[in-house]
Formats: sequence, structure tokens, C-alpha cells
Amino acid sequence: MLAATVWLAPGLDAQRGRGGQPAGPPPVPRAAAPVDLTGYWVALVTDDWRWRMVTPPKGDVLYLPVNAEGRRAAEAWDPAKDEAAGEQCKGYGAPSLMHLPGRLHITWQNDTTLVVEADAGTQTRTLHFGGAAADAQPSWQGYSIAQWEFDGAGAGRRGRPVAPPKHGSLKVVTTKLKPGYFRKNGVPYSANAVLTEYLTTLTDEGADYLVVTNFLEDPQYLAQPYVRSVQFKKQADAKGWNPTACSSR
Repeated sequence: MLAATVWLAPGLDAQRGRGGQPAGPPPVPRAAAPVDLTGYWVALVTDDWRWRMVTPPKGDVLYLPVNAEGRRAAEAWDPAKDEAAGEQCKGYGAPSLMHLPGRLHITWQNDTTLVVEADAGTQTRTLHFGGAAADAQPSWQGYSIAQWEFDGAGAGRRGRPVAPPKHGSLKVVTTKLKPGYFRKNGVPYSANAVLTEYLTTLTDEGADYLVVTNFLEDPQYLAQPYVRSVQFKKQADAKGWNPTACSSR
């Protein structure tokens, strides 16, 4: 897990004026962002190629921490049945979407809502800063609550506020999921699954990269949390953006 500390930017100390009086409200999440996640990103399929670029055969649960019930469910996968039920998108829910090959388009809907569009399956995730999921109905993308986490603040000079941290990550916790597959060949997650993700950026040789690390918890089908990371490279524009329909196969 990325080592980070939660920091309400700027913190209480930074918000106090002389005499300890509040200087004003903290900035909204958009203004407080320690990293820029916006733009177009293309998936880098450098590992797990045989499971990400093609749909694996039924029963292939290699390297997955499924329990006996999860294995039985994977062995019973029937894509024709999913198609007949209109559930072709079971392999495109939040626990699997970021692992699929293709592109992401990330934008701010407003100052407190980040939107992640994926051309794979033409899916859209909405990340809410500070919102509760009480009234949300289960869906493929579930209900996602986001908060910034910061790598640490620099020490301020005597009598001055602590300097804001310069980097960090976005933590996203998703619940309210419809049952689906986290590997497209029918490896299941249940309605009670909890997906925790950390999104951050890095720069190497002038190129920007997005790293997504996720933790899928689901005692019904998993013997332990499923942890993995995937990477994306930033694009200058929408070149290659190609929304496609969900496919059960």
C-alpha cells in the first residue's frame, strides 16, 4: 500500500491567522489536488497479458486468491446465460474496469466530483469527495467515495504555516456493487465486495504515468484480499479513444 498520511489541505495550522483565529475554509478537493489525474491515459499491458488482452478459458483462476465457493462459481461461468439476461457488462464493473486494455478519460465534473470514463465497455465511474452512499442503488460501478492522501508536509519556518505537501495520491473506496466478475472469465465478486484503490502519478524520462493499486475484499469468494497494480501512460489528446460495447466473451 502506498505510504501516505491524510492531510486536510491546508491543515488547521495553516488555516489559522494571528491569535489562532480561522483564516477561512480549506480549498475544495479540485483545488487541493496534490496530483493531476485529468486527461487521457492508455493502459500499459506489460504483465498478465494472457488474462487482460484475451478472455481466459472457463475455470482459469491462476494466481487469484479465490476460495472454494469462488472456484465453483468460476467453473459455472456461462457467457450465453449472461447475454440472455442482458448482463454483458458483468466483467466491466469497478473491480475489473481499470484492468481492461483501453483508455481512460478523467475529468472534473465539478469541484467535488471526479469522473473516470473508460472506452472499454463505454463505462463511467463517478468519484465523490465526502459523499455518503446511503441512498445509492447497486450498479456495475458502485458508489465511490474519494479523498486525497498526501505524502507529508514540509516544515514551515517559525511563525509560518507548514508548507503544503507537493505529492500524494487519491484514495477511493467503492461499495454498492452489483455482483460481477473481476476476471472476465467469470471469476466472481459479490454485492458485499469492497474495492479500495490508490491512484497516483509519476514522471519518467519526460512521460507521465498513472499507477492504480487496488485491494478487493470479498470474503464470500476470496480467501484473502486480491491486490494488484496497473499502469497507464498519459496521452496528449484523445487519439485512439474508441468506446466499445460490453462483451460477455
